[in-house]
Amino acid sequence: MKAVRAADGAIAVVELDSPPGTGDELLTMKSASICSSDLMYLRYGLRAVAGHELAGVRPDGTPVIVEAIYGCGECDQCQAGRYNLCPTHPTRALGATADGGMAERFYAPAARLVPVPDGLDVADASLAEPAAVSWHALRLGGTGADTSVAVVGAGALGLLAVAGARRLGAPEVTLEARHPHQAEAGERFGAKIGASGHHDVVVDAAGTQESLTRAIELVGPRGRVVSVAPHMAPVQIDWRTLFHLEAAVIPSMGYCAHDDGAGGSSTELAEAAAMLAENPEIPQTLITHRFPVEDAAEAFRVAADRSAGAIRVVVEL
Repeated sequence: MKAVRAADGAIAVVELDSPPGTGDELLTMKSASICSSDLMYLRYGLRAVAGHELAGVRPDGTPVIVEAIYGCGECDQCQAGRYNLCPTHPTRALGATADGGMAERFYAPAARLVPVPDGLDVADASLAEPAAVSWHALRLGGTGADTSVAVVGAGALGLLAVAGARRLGAPEVTLEARHPHQAEAGERFGAKIGASGHHDVVVDAAGTQESLTRAIELVGPRGRVVSVAPHMAPVQIDWRTLFHLEAAVIPSMGYCAHDDGAGGSSTELAEAAAMLAENPEIPQTLITHRFPVEDAAEAFRVAADRSAGAIRVVVEL
């Protein structure tokens, strides 16, 4: 069985005797997209089967998306639907501290499988995982019909934040993009390119000191800066600006479930998948490259070169 493994800073396609993963369902994997986190894990020299943006099919043929944040299922946070805050999460990070699902077959917990909605091809469905990350950040920021939104950083997370903000009803979304192909994609999703002024919600989708500083420059009175990308080192914050505006900086960790407002609950991954199903232009625009599993090393090389036009690269299994 073929799988894509990271080792010593490089990607290799290897043969495994048994499927990776833990859980009670053995999936036949169909697609796994490459995230900037996968590239970061590679730089750090982590040794695991890659992949946390995953879609496959159950034994009965039902296409599903894997929620890559498992949680223990038993602690108070998990019971409240906040499995992204489970204390066990750092030891279960797919592709980093646990084997991921960039393999022909993968074991996953049935409780963390979301059906692929009608209108979304399973070959595109791995995009729902990063879409859920951006969706969670927008919800933390209180994005809605009465909010102006700015997004700093136009990789896949930033562009999905633009699409998500429009889906949540934000009448105005501005985007700061580094590369022309990113700006073009943002315009397709309804963003105005080049942020200015002050905004109710500002999404830091780049995860650098510079992007966080810029996000704070763009926030308005009692606004929220939501950092969706992980900052792996201490950062400096312009406290004076935040203080005089009574603005907040909110770290955004993955995605979770929540009260759906109608007496039930919903998962953010399911909501993000529905957005992709309703607007096929999103995956058509963001998935710029596809590679068979045999060419995984080339897929990672292309994914790392944003200037060459890559937004999301998918490995087909």
